[in-house]
Order: sequence, then C-alpha cells, then structure tokens
Amino acid sequence: MMRHNAGFWFVDGLASHFRQTFRFTAKFFGQECHIEEEGIRCHFFKPTTFMNESGLAIATLFRYYRYVPEQLLVIHDEIDLPPGTVRLKRGGGHGGHNGLRNIVAHMNTQNFNRLRIGVGHPGHRDDVIDYVLSSAPWKEQDLIEQAIARAYTVFPNLIKGELVRVMNTLHE
Repeated sequence: MMRHNAGFWFVDGLASHFRQTFRFTAKFFGQECHIEEEGIRCHFFKPTTFMNESGLAIATLFRYYRYVPEQLLVIHDEIDLPPGTVRLKRGGGHGGHNGLRNIVAHMNTQNFNRLRIGVGHPGHRDDVIDYVLSSAPWKEQDLIEQAIARAYTVFPNLIKGELVRVMNTLHE
C-alpha cells in the first residue's frame, strides 16, 4: 500500500471493525459509510478525487450535510513524523501537504482536526512525491500499522470530543 494512503488504511480498518462497507456517492466525489459508536453517529468519507484535489469532495459533502469545519477530522500521511508515530493536531497550516492545502482552500479555514500518521521522510524534498507514492518496506509498513492500531484504541474518546485525552495518550 502506498504511504499516501495511510488515512485510507485507518478508515478502512474502522469500517471493517464495525462491519460496514463504503459505497460510492457520485455527488460527493467519494465513498462513504456511517457507523454508530458510543451513541454517536460517525460519517466516514474517502474522496475518490486525486489527493491534492480532495478539498472539493470534502467541501461538497460538508455543505450537503451542513457539517461545520470543527466536525472534520482529516486522517492523513505525515512525512514529518517517523513511521510508527501518530499524532492528533487541532487546526494549523497544511505543512506542505497538498491534500491539506486543498482542503483548507475549499473549506476556507484551517480550523479542523487532523490525525497525522507518520510515514517518514525520504531525506530530500525533491524525493517526497515519489516517496509518498511508493509502498513502504515491510518493516515500515508494520510500524505504520502499529500506529494505526494505537489510533484505534482512542477512537471512542476521539468521537466524544475528548481531544486533550487523545493527544495525551497518542503523544506519550
């Protein structure tokens, strides 16, 4: 699996855990499914646009359902974190991530949460595109999967909005 798909690894695993499958919705340019956990309904969405154009899909979905940006959690690959690391971040810039840049542009705000899954850095910025679009070696893939598994453990707290608790757990 490509490093760039780390966010999809996470939501696919959660959907599988809750025995849900994604269905394509053309008007949102993506695949969606719903789960309920702790009495809270969650909407999972995977844009089928190119990653650097995902903001259009997310903004379309948000307008339709009348969600607000504070309800958005973007789960994405993060080259500035080593494999095996997962961090929750509230707001902030795009950090050079083209998908986040496009989401910020289409949502007209940086005020949304991000679950950053570390995939490591290639060492030189000219190598970033090829790096994130390539598959991680087995050892790194295992570390990424371990980070995702850690993120699953805080999911109930995450959907309840206990963001400080989630950060304290993930950032130890």
